[in-house]
Amino acid sequence: MESILQIDNLSKSFGDRIIFDGLSLNISQGEKVGLIARNGQGKSTLLDVIAGNADYRSGSIVFRRDIKTAYLMQTPQFPQHSSVLNACCGNGADDETLLKARQLLTKLEVTDLDQPVSELSGGQAKRVALAQVLMSEPDFLILDEPTNHLDVEVTEWLEDYLTASRLTLLMVTHDRYLLDRVCNRIVEIDDFRAYSYSGNYSYYLEKRQERLDAESSQRESDLNLYRRELDWMRRMPCARGGKARYRKESFHDLEERLQHRRDEQNVALDVKASYIGKKIFDIEHLNKAFGDKIILKDFSYIFSRYEKLGIIGENGVGKSTFLKLLLGIEQPDSGVIERGATLKIGYYSQEGLTFPENAKVIDIVTAIADHIQLDDGRRMSAGQFLQKFLFTPKTQYSYVSKLSGGERRRLYLCTILMQSPNFLILDEPTNDLDIMTLQVLEEYIAQFKGCVIVVSHDRYFMDKIAEHLLVFEGQGRVTNFPSSYSDYMEWKVLKEDQEKAAAAQAAKNKPAAQAPQPSASRPAKLTFKEKREMEQIEQELQNLEEEKAQLEEELNSGTLPYDQLQQKSARVGEIMERIDEITMRWLELSEKG
Repeated sequence: MESILQIDNLSKSFGDRIIFDGLSLNISQGEKVGLIARNGQGKSTLLDVIAGNADYRSGSIVFRRDIKTAYLMQTPQFPQHSSVLNACCGNGADDETLLKARQLLTKLEVTDLDQPVSELSGGQAKRVALAQVLMSEPDFLILDEPTNHLDVEVTEWLEDYLTASRLTLLMVTHDRYLLDRVCNRIVEIDDFRAYSYSGNYSYYLEKRQERLDAESSQRESDLNLYRRELDWMRRMPCARGGKARYRKESFHDLEERLQHRRDEQNVALDVKASYIGKKIFDIEHLNKAFGDKIILKDFSYIFSRYEKLGIIGENGVGKSTFLKLLLGIEQPDSGVIERGATLKIGYYSQEGLTFPENAKVIDIVTAIADHIQLDDGRRMSAGQFLQKFLFTPKTQYSYVSKLSGGERRRLYLCTILMQSPNFLILDEPTNDLDIMTLQVLEEYIAQFKGCVIVVSHDRYFMDKIAEHLLVFEGQGRVTNFPSSYSDYMEWKVLKEDQEKAAAAQAAKNKPAAQAPQPSASRPAKLTFKEKREMEQIEQELQNLEEEKAQLEEELNSGTLPYDQLQQKSARVGEIMERIDEITMRWLELSEKG
């Protein structure tokens, strides 16, 4: 395949902080590349450098001459005083371009095209920026966290679009389903180097582990050699022979390699949770609205110990407001929220926590506690705890102003979990956290001895965490779905297909509904047996419609276990087939009569 982008020996630093050093990367036409790295290791910086928005210290970046590039930044920027439509396609666009922009914005669920971009929320701005880069029809598309603030439907549309498109793609995202289903190559930046894996995210996980195992084995071998050579160096007098000098130089190379060793430093979130009693939250007949916008309508729910609850729904339906009602930040219009006496809540909000720019990382943590109690009874110092969160001793004494956005979010998570909560409320925790941190957070929550509520658009994260869901449907409607996120999406698609089929069938069956009894004016051409058959068909149609209505009511209740959902959904399909079959026979008989 022809090369579109060639990066050779690229180096970049901020002051004395090295971002990447000697990094090389080649991207060929048609490749869809996912870029992975821990927070603070230069993912967004590299995209800015490639897009020409940031400089670099040394190296080269060469594009193929005829390449048209578009870049979706993590935080979109628009011209001042521009409307949504103008921001998407520019001023003076022709009718065809405007028509195309309107269609694309509609698919991305942007409806107010005259709204000033300055009034857009984060999610709305992301959608408009996404429409803007797609409108340009680039050959090479660069995306920095494209799914942040996007709801599931738009994320799945984007997934389908990128999969079907022939464009070349370089993307940074924490959405592991998107990586798995779209990308055909994964590049991991680690230790200032780029490691390439020709496959999707699942393939990358497998091969990365093989690489780490090989590196671990090599390290053990190097350590054994180092011990022998260190003993020789201590016993060996200062020699002038070439062989001895060569051995000494090899020893120093080995020593440097070991000092520069890999240290995975996985985030070990084994903080002890506080005791939690039987009473958590008892919610009775809760109502909340902002003007004409209804958030909750007569909502009741009793939380149980250790439950892992996911909250999903489109943007703006009230998910975050519900969390703030639980926290007492917002007050209900009516209804009761009774809170258990033992609750100790850890709240990770979308807005995050603002740290003083001139504060050091270590001071942020020690202001909360000098030591942290772990689940196995051990105590850990604040510095040791920070190291578990990938903050090296050097970084711990750096100022907050030097941290990347992802590192600040990681520090924020650290300050929450170190307080040993027994009820975690996580509002969009996947935004700005790297995949490595998310993986261990998932493992921690799975073992967490307390309650968890998660609001997230991250499909993979929700599948790993949530054991059941509250689905916010808008206008105060909330459905309790007793299974995983993937099960819900499968059920939702099935339900929508059945509703479409039922509507089509209803239109097709309209004559039958208008003729429950044989017409008095029907000519006497039917035999007695055929008349009896028509009456039996009409009675069966009535029974089937009643059974179908009952099943649909049960399916919409959100209280059925998943196995019953499948059984009853299958029965609805059988009923519709039977209605179709006997209606055709009724029409035949009615024409004869």
